[in-house]
Parts: sequence; C-alpha cells; structure tokens
Amino acid sequence: MAIWVDADACPRAVRDILYRAAERCALPLTLVANQAIEVPRSRHVRMLQVARGFDVADNEITRRVQGGDLVVTADIPLAADAIARGAHVISPRGETFTENNIGERLNMRDFMDTMRASGLAGGGPPPLSAADRQAFANALDRYLATHARDR
Repeated sequence: MAIWVDADACPRAVRDILYRAAERCALPLTLVANQAIEVPRSRHVRMLQVARGFDVADNEITRRVQGGDLVVTADIPLAADAIARGAHVISPRGETFTENNIGERLNMRDFMDTMRASGLAGGGPPPLSAADRQAFANALDRYLATHARDR
C-alpha cells in the first residue's frame, strides 16, 4: 500500500497531515508534481518531479498506482482513473471518491466546464478551511484504520 499525491495543487496543510501519517504508519508517500516541492527528510516520503505539461503528473500517478493504494487529488478524471485501477481516492477536502459516485462527479465536472466556457460560471473552489482540513484528516484516518492493517 502506498499513498500518491497529486501535489501541484495540494494545499500545504493537507501535505503536512500526510507527512505525519506516513511517519506514524510507516507508509510510502509520494508527492508527484511538475515543480519541486520541499518534503521533510524521511525514509517514507519522497518527491517525484515530472516534466511540465497538461496532465503529466496525473498520467504518472495513473501509471504507477496499484490496487489498494490511496490517491489524494481534487482532479476528477485522475480520481476516475485511479478507481478504475483499484485504488482509493480522497480529495484534499476529505471527500471520498468511489465507484458509486465518480460517474456523477465526472458529469458535474463536464457540466461546470461547459458553464465556464460559456461565461456563465467562474472562479474556483474557496480556500481550504479548518473544517476542510479536519474532514481530510478524518477521511485519511478512516482509510488508514481499515487498510493499513491489511499490509
């Protein structure tokens, strides 16, 4: 079991939670991004820098993820690819993506893309709140409680 992070847009507070969890559970944690991200010195945490480009980090995660791994991402297409490969997915806001809800999320993403392209919607998500950080920590703890013991 490994944890893969779509790190280009992953908030620092979420990464900090993941660093502590990787140490506590002795799990491999890999941050994948197209820019260098400073990570703590640890035998469990590493940074994988990929080339710049559209979906390069996402494609690298998809290529490497295995069934039972955890992917942390807000990217819905990456979440769908990871689920198709048997991985578990949590967003930085603590939402768990599953086979049961990923189709709906993909449809909503496509709809919002169409709305933005039409000029009818704009902006991105609000900044990460304390409640979001807590929701992420809780979702991660639930995942670790049920899957880390299976290693």
